[in-house]
Amino acid sequence: MSRADDRTFDGPEAGSRVVTDRIGRALDLVASKLRGLEVATRHLDPERQAVLAARWESLPPHVRTAAQIVGRRSVGCEGTHGVFPQCDLTCSPCYHSAEANRVRVDGPHTIREIGRQMRYFASKRGPVSHAQLIGGEVTLLEPNDHAAAIDVMRSFGRMPMSFSHGDFSEEYLHQVTLHPDGTPRHRDISWAVHIDTTMRGRSGAPKPQTEQELNPFRQQVCDMFERLRRDHGIRSYLAHNMTVTPGNLGQVAEMLADCKGMGFRMFSFQPAAYVGNEHRWEEGFREVTDDLVWAEIERGVGRSVPFGMIQFGDVRCNRTSWGVLVGDSFVPVLEEGDPLDERARDALYDTFPGNWMGVAPGLKVVKFIRAVARRPSVVPVAASWAVRFIRRSGGLRAFRNGARPITMVMHSFIDARDVAPAWDLLRQGVVSEEPAIRAAQERLDACVYSMAHPDSDEVVPACVQHSLLDPHENRQLVELLPVRRRPVKM
Repeated sequence: MSRADDRTFDGPEAGSRVVTDRIGRALDLVASKLRGLEVATRHLDPERQAVLAARWESLPPHVRTAAQIVGRRSVGCEGTHGVFPQCDLTCSPCYHSAEANRVRVDGPHTIREIGRQMRYFASKRGPVSHAQLIGGEVTLLEPNDHAAAIDVMRSFGRMPMSFSHGDFSEEYLHQVTLHPDGTPRHRDISWAVHIDTTMRGRSGAPKPQTEQELNPFRQQVCDMFERLRRDHGIRSYLAHNMTVTPGNLGQVAEMLADCKGMGFRMFSFQPAAYVGNEHRWEEGFREVTDDLVWAEIERGVGRSVPFGMIQFGDVRCNRTSWGVLVGDSFVPVLEEGDPLDERARDALYDTFPGNWMGVAPGLKVVKFIRAVARRPSVVPVAASWAVRFIRRSGGLRAFRNGARPITMVMHSFIDARDVAPAWDLLRQGVVSEEPAIRAAQERLDACVYSMAHPDSDEVVPACVQHSLLDPHENRQLVELLPVRRRPVKM
C-alpha cells in the first residue's frame, strides 16, 4: 500500500484522536481552573493555614489559651529596625540607643533594608502580616522615599503602619499618600502618632506641661486624615500612642475622655520601662504598673475595660480590648466572664481562622459565605451576640449618634537589665531559677512583636532588639551613614 494510501486510511482515526486530545486538554484546564477557584474561595488557603498552625506550635504552652489570637487569626506583628533610627524630638524615656541621632536618614538605605527584612518575614511568617514602619521618626524620610518604603512592604504582603510623632505638615501627608497628579497611591493607609508630655521639641508645644495642652495637636492630626478621606477617598486607620510615666499617669483618664471621639481607631499605652538610651531614664518608672495604667484607661472611658477575652501573646506584655464607640460610650465587643460571649469568641476563631488581608472585596464575600456554610451553627451564635451587644450599648436608639470601632491596648516592655540574661539563657535552652529572669524568658518566648534578621536567620523579640541589638547596629550605621546636616522638619 502506498504512503498516500496510508494517509487516507489513517486520516479519520487520526482526526478523532486529535479531537479527543483537545477535549481532554480542555476538560483538564476546566478542572484545574475549578480546583484553583475552590482553593481561592476557601475561608483559609492552604499556605496561610500551614503558617498559622506552625505559629501556634511555636507559642509556649502558657499562652496557648482559649483567648489567644496568635496562631489562630494572626501570626503576630512585625517591625523594621536599623532603617532610619534618627528622630527630631527628645523623649524621656527613649527606646532607641544614644547613637541613633548620629545616623543620617538615607532613602536608598531605608528602602533596600526594608526589602531584605520583609522578604525574610514573608519566608518565615507567611504571605501576609501587619508590619510597623518604625525606627526613629518616619517623616524625616523624603515623602517619595516614605511612599516607596510602604510600596516595598506591601509587595511582600505586609500591611504597613507608619509610626510618627505626629509633627508633620498636611503637605507632607499628601506627598506620601498621593501621586503627583493627585490620585491616591493606596485607598487604605495606617498611621500611628505618638503624642504625650514625655516628648520635647514639638512645633507649637516644645515643652508641654500637661496632656490637655496637647489635645489641639491630637485633633489636628485627626482632621488631616479626615480631610484626606473626604477630599481624596483614602481611608485611614489612625492609632494614638502614649508613654505613661509617674508624671502623666494621673492625666491618662482625662486625655482619653477628651480624645476618644476625635477619630482615632486605637489608643495604645506604654508604661515607661528602662529600655534604650540610659541618659533619658528617670526614677520611678517601675512604679507605673500595668494595673495602675489600666485603671486610668477604665476611668477615662467610664467603665471596666475587659482584656481577658482576647489575648495577644503574653498578657504581661499586651492587654487588648476590642470595643465600639457608640455615641460617646465605649462598649466592649466581648464582656469579661460572660459564657455566651466566650462562645461567640470561640465561634469566631473556629469559623473564620486567619484573616483576609490583601484579599479582594468580592472574594471576601465568597469566602465569608463558604465559611458560614461550612459552620452554619455560627449564625444563631452571632445573632445572640448581636442582641446582647445592642442591649449593653443602650438599645438601638444609642446608635443614632453614630458608632465606630475602637481598640484599647497596652504594651509593656521588659527592663533591659532582665532582657540580656533572659535572652542568653533562652538561646541556650536553660530555664532560670531567678523569678524575674524566668518571667522575662517566658515573655520573650511568647513575643508577638518581632524584628527580622536575615543575616543570622532569626526573628528577634522587640525587647531584645531595643535592649541588646540597637546599640551595636547604630554604631555600625554611624560609620555607614554619618550625619551631614541637622534634620529639617517639613
